[in-house]
Amino acid sequence: MAQINWTKQALSDLEAIGDYIARDSPAIAQLFVNRIINSVSRLESFPLSGRIVPESKRETIREVIFRNYRIVYSLEDDIIYILTIFHASKLAINLIDDIN
Repeated sequence: MAQINWTKQALSDLEAIGDYIARDSPAIAQLFVNRIINSVSRLESFPLSGRIVPESKRETIREVIFRNYRIVYSLEDDIIYILTIFHASKLAINLIDDIN
């Protein structure tokens, strides 16, 4: 079973998403953030279930899609690092370059 670790960047992204949604509804924001967290929990048992990030083409850089968000993670042995979360409308080229 793999262990999930959230990077500072991913936690910052998650907080920003929650803050943005909370402008309209704090309750919905908390629910949405919890659902993002839950969407990656399956990786503990199925770490390869996310697709390879097309912009990266590296087997170890993968993503889980949750609604309009891409949750990018890296897989190193039995440790999953959640690297970043961003809206799918954004280009991932620069974000992925920073990861590589």
